[in-house]
This record gives sequence, C-alpha cells and structure tokens, in this order.
Amino acid sequence: MKTTKTKFPTLLMLLFAWMFLIACNDDDDPVPMEEDDIVDVVMASGDFTVLESAVVEADLVTTLKGDGPFTVFAPTDAAFTMFLDDTGMSASDLLGNSSLADILTYHVLAGEVVAADVSAGEVGTVNGASFYVSEDVDGNFWINGSAMVVDTNIEASNGVIHTLDYVIMPPSESIAEIAVGMTTASTPEFTQLVGALQRADLVDAVSGDEGDLTVFTPTDAAFQALYDTNPNWNDYNDIPMETLTAVLTAHVVPARAFSQDLRTGTSLTPLNTDASLAVDLGAGTVGGAALNTGMLNIHATNGVIHVINDVILP
Repeated sequence: MKTTKTKFPTLLMLLFAWMFLIACNDDDDPVPMEEDDIVDVVMASGDFTVLESAVVEADLVTTLKGDGPFTVFAPTDAAFTMFLDDTGMSASDLLGNSSLADILTYHVLAGEVVAADVSAGEVGTVNGASFYVSEDVDGNFWINGSAMVVDTNIEASNGVIHTLDYVIMPPSESIAEIAVGMTTASTPEFTQLVGALQRADLVDAVSGDEGDLTVFTPTDAAFQALYDTNPNWNDYNDIPMETLTAVLTAHVVPARAFSQDLRTGTSLTPLNTDASLAVDLGAGTVGGAALNTGMLNIHATNGVIHVINDVILP
C-alpha cells in the first residue's frame, strides 16, 4: 500500500514564520526615511551646481543644514551665467569674492515663507539688508526688479526653496553716488543732471543710505533736446533757478517703485506736488517721458533709478 507524504511540516514552518513577522511589526514601528535638508536638495539637483560650489566656498554648509527654518531664493546655473556675463566676472572671480557670504545670505530669509505668503514690499534677509518684492501685471513676483521667481515651494526638512532666474546683490551706493559715478565713466552720462542737482542744491536730497526714492534720470541727450527747444538755454546754468528746481523735483518720487510696480492708468506724485506723473506702459512713458528699457531698476541704497530719454516738464 502506497503512503502519501504529509505537507504539515512545511505548512507549520510557514505559519510560524508568518506569526514571527506579525510579532516583529507589532513590536517595532517602521523607521522613517530622513528628509533632505536645504543643502541636500541643492546638491541633489542638477540646476544648482554653481550655488552648491558657492555655499561650500563661503563655508555656509553647516549653517544651511541647521534647524532653521530658512527660506532660500536660489539662483539656477543659468541665472549665475547671465549674472556673470552682465558683470564681466568669471565663476572663479565670484567664488573668490570676499563678499561671497554676504551675497549668498542676501538670498536667505529666517523663517519659512511659502509662495502663498509672498507679497510685494520690503523683506529683511539674513544678510541684514532688505530686498524688495514686486508683482508685475501678469502676477509674476520679482526681487529688486531684476530677478523673477520662476519656481516655488521646493520643500526641505529645514525650510523651503524658491528658484530665481538671476542673482540679486545688496546695493552699495546711493542714488547720488551712482549718478556721479556715471559722469566719469568711459562713456560719461548724467553730467547735465548731476550739474543741475548741484546748482539747485538738491544733491543731498538723493544721497545717503536711508530713504525710499524713485528717481527718473534724464540722459544727457534728453537735456540737449530740452536746450534745443529753448534757444536761450545752452545748459542747466541758463535755466531760471525756480524753473530748474521745479523740473528736477518733478523727477523724484518719495517711494521705491520698480518697473514691475508700475500700472497703466495710475499716476505718481513726485516731490514737486504740483506735478503728476501719469504711467502708460503701452507707450512706455512716465510723465510723458520715454523709459529707457535697457536702464531700468538700477537699485541703490536709498531707492531705485529709472533712466528716461526725455526731461519731464511739470
């Protein structure tokens, strides 16, 4: 008579193994995977290789691996390339810059600010200096009128990252210092404006590191066009003082307005309160003067400069 081999031993072994697994799962919780911090996210991305090198060179790795939370506005590699091209710097120049840590911390906020909480206005940075957020007519957010936020809410264990298409720099000169510096450039500019401000004793009004001003600065060619239409005026010295003061103060607005803050149909009130500067973005004009689109949002410690191709006559 044939005998049949029993399967009980095999079944019992499987049953004991199953019971052991259940007991282990009951006794021990699963070990959660550690979330990447801001430095981990930057290093894992292929878009931030220059930023990664800069953070290492500036000895900020330990800081940005800290508890935070932080909000980092991170320029991409393409943003750094554009910035270096514009400034005539090389990557090694940037990484060897003694102000590298200051530049990087200007991109960092203490605390976590998600995209929904970003709004136009002044924002204090870890650097100690402020940057300024603007919202354009299409709803895009810009910093200092030069860098657009192109991606948002990249989460990390110790904060959040938003991506920029340009590098932002804390300003180091006042409006007056920038204008005066341009008068001695290889291609001098603003010689007439600076001379007129000096004659009218208005240089101090646009000097210093404090304040929020927007100055629409006419080019030398704009002043020459004004002289050409007034036969008695050869330069700013020929303009009656009362008229000169009225004209100059019509170009200064006591508020920091980047080009992205401007809206068609609105008007800006300058220091000369008898004047009103109508904004027409379609025509590209403010107060009837044509904006020089290649020289807008020149950021200063006390405000912002927009170059114009005409002199505003109140």
